[in-house]
Amino acid sequence: MNLYTIDTGFFKLDGGAMFGVVPKTIWSKTNPADENNMCTWAMRCLLVEDGNRLILIDTGIGNKQDQKFFSYYYLHGNATLDSSFATLGFHRDDITDVFLTHLHFDHVGGAVTRNGDNLTPTFKNATYWSNQQHWDWAVNPNDREKASFLKENILPIQQSGQLKFIEGSEFGNNFNVKYVYGHTDAMMLPVINYKNKSIIYMADLLPSTGHLPLPYVMAYDMFPMKTLAEKKQFLNEAVEKDYILYFEHDPINECCTLQQTEKGIRVKDVFKLNEI
Repeated sequence: MNLYTIDTGFFKLDGGAMFGVVPKTIWSKTNPADENNMCTWAMRCLLVEDGNRLILIDTGIGNKQDQKFFSYYYLHGNATLDSSFATLGFHRDDITDVFLTHLHFDHVGGAVTRNGDNLTPTFKNATYWSNQQHWDWAVNPNDREKASFLKENILPIQQSGQLKFIEGSEFGNNFNVKYVYGHTDAMMLPVINYKNKSIIYMADLLPSTGHLPLPYVMAYDMFPMKTLAEKKQFLNEAVEKDYILYFEHDPINECCTLQQTEKGIRVKDVFKLNEI
């Protein structure tokens, strides 16, 4: 098995929304905001090469929305899915599986491409994986979350016949799934056994190292008290079992390990995926 970082560029989100009830005077020490109170975040995907399978975890925001939509998020950086694939000697048509942690636009936007008036799956040879519970949640969105679930990102996957649902916690050799329910219903976190280490793709349970303190819960989370409980359980387990955390949104840090400190569980070491 080989793992590769897939960078898709950066975007900005409101710092207050990203840190919930935590005051700006505190969170801005680790994630400084610009003059509009916006903080920069990565959209870092993961490519898993396992035998005949080439599995892409999440897809970034894509490029098919209109300029008005993108103006809210200040996209920047030169990296794209295709450029990151090319650097590694891959092409989008090589992808056999697309694992979608959840269906918010910054995770699934790149899964579908606009060709004129048509919307088609970006990865024509891939099976797209979600789970039934989260899919139902996304295609019948509540009023608070519906701006994150865009039908043009989701429905073409089903209409093409490429959508399948994961059942249970096993996805492949050395690839398991952990389900969490605080950020959105039935979000999936990949748990990958790699070089005798467990690497956890954090998605939006822990967007960055700046979110390690327990009260640092995003205002975007649908069930913040559930997130709080999930974070606490996960962080304790991560220290006990020496997990490696792989961050989708941290603008600087790709991976870290954790340790118990007087202030709670905090970063032990930070490093890049290719340094493992």
